[in-house]
Amino acid sequence: MSVGEETTLANGHPLPMTWADSPQRPNRPWRRAVSRLGKSRPGLVLAALFFTFLAVAALQPAWLASGDPLAANARMAFRAPGEAHWLGTDENGRDIFTRLVHGVRPSLLVGLAATAIGVGAGVAVGLLAGLGHRVVDGLIMRGVDVLLAFPDLLFALVIITFWGQGTFNTIVAVGIASVPRYARMVRAQAHVVRRAGYVEAARTLGLSNPALVFRHILPNAVKPILVLSIIGIGGKIAAGASLSFLGFGAPPPSPEWGSMLSVGRNFLGNAWWLTAAPAAAITLTVLSLTALGREIVRRTEGRAP
Repeated sequence: MSVGEETTLANGHPLPMTWADSPQRPNRPWRRAVSRLGKSRPGLVLAALFFTFLAVAALQPAWLASGDPLAANARMAFRAPGEAHWLGTDENGRDIFTRLVHGVRPSLLVGLAATAIGVGAGVAVGLLAGLGHRVVDGLIMRGVDVLLAFPDLLFALVIITFWGQGTFNTIVAVGIASVPRYARMVRAQAHVVRRAGYVEAARTLGLSNPALVFRHILPNAVKPILVLSIIGIGGKIAAGASLSFLGFGAPPPSPEWGSMLSVGRNFLGNAWWLTAAPAAAITLTVLSLTALGREIVRRTEGRAP
C-alpha cells in the first residue's frame, strides 16, 4: 500500500493508518553522523553535552539556576540533596546547584585567560629563542629549564604569594607558570620551520626577515601549539581551583569551585555533598575539555579514529 493510501473495510469505513504506513522521516546526514558517533564514541558525546552545559551556564546562568548564589537562609542549612535542592544546601542555607552554575563563569575565565597569557608569552619567548642568535637561545633555554624544574602549581603559588590573592592575580600566576612549557614547544617548532624548503625559497626570493617571520615561520610554528593549548585549559581550571582551595583565589562567599571545596572540607562528617558537588564539577570539566581537546588534535593531525 502506498503512503497516504487508506485501506477500507467492506462497509466502507477506513482502517486506521499503522506505523508501517506512516510517512518516513528524511534520513538526514547529520542524524546518521550523530548516531554513528554516539555508538562508537559515547564518551565524546557526553563530553560535548557537558561542555554545552558549561557554555550555557557561563553565558546565561539564570537559564539554569535563577536563584541568588549569595542569598543565605539559616533555616535551610545543611539540607541533603532532594527535590527542593538537587545538590543540597551549604552551611548558610545556600543552594549548591545554584552556586555551582554561577561558578562556571569564573572557573572558565581562569582557564581561558591563563591559557591566553601562557600561549602569548610562550610564543614570544620561544620565537626569540628559536630565531635568535645561538647565545640568546642558550641563555633563554637555560632559564626555561630552571623554571621547568618547578611544578606549575608551585611556581604559581610562589608568584601569587608576592602579589596577593584574587581572581586576577590567580589568572596571571597560572598563566605565567605555563609560559616555560609553551616557550619550549614553540622554540622546537621554530627550529623545524625555519629550515623548511618553502622558508628557504622565500628567503632566496629576497623576502625580508620580518615578513618571513610573520608570513611563514610564525603561523606554522604556532598552529600546533594553539591546538595543544586547548587540552591545557582543563589543567588551568584545576590549578585555579587548587589556588582557591589554598586560600589564594577568590575569597568566600564567592561561588568559586575551589573556594567551595575548601569550605566544605570542614563539614565532611555531616554534609559530604558540600565537597562532593564542587569536586565532581571540577573533575567533569577537566575530563570533558581534555576529551574535546584531544579530538580536535586528532582531527587536525588527520589521524584515523
